[in-house]
Amino acid sequence: MNELSVIELFAGQRADGSSVVERLQVLAQEDDSFILVRSPVFVKGIARGDKIKLNKSDQSFELLERSGNLSIRVFAKEDIEQLAEDLTPLFEKMGGQLDVENERTLVFSIHVSCGFSQIERLLNDHVGEETDSAWFYGNVYDPKDGVTPLNWWVDILKPQ
Repeated sequence: MNELSVIELFAGQRADGSSVVERLQVLAQEDDSFILVRSPVFVKGIARGDKIKLNKSDQSFELLERSGNLSIRVFAKEDIEQLAEDLTPLFEKMGGQLDVENERTLVFSIHVSCGFSQIERLLNDHVGEETDSAWFYGNVYDPKDGVTPLNWWVDILKPQ
């Protein structure tokens, strides 16, 4: 099957209480699950290549299988074009990909085996006060509290 389609997932609530919904490109699977084509901008806890099951009643999802990719979100107050030009080739050299680019946002996917310290060093060298920007992991911390590590990478990085 592996048919390209779009689903909508609940991404949070605005200050006024209304829902934020993100449209994501996915590959539909024969078992009614979906594989993410790109890491999301707003939906937390998932990344490119992850397999999910959609709950259509409330636009939530169940994570079925992780791809091993980290989702990295970069936000800027001004035009982000220079950051994209600086970061994209560096991520690509490490096997990462630019999934989303708009005037204030970049979203990268990169396999966790590239190493947190190397990824964070790259980001901290380019993102920060000087560029009026900030970066965040999209699928490393518990979406409920934003600080508790999910630790899904422990088994992936375990020596064989």
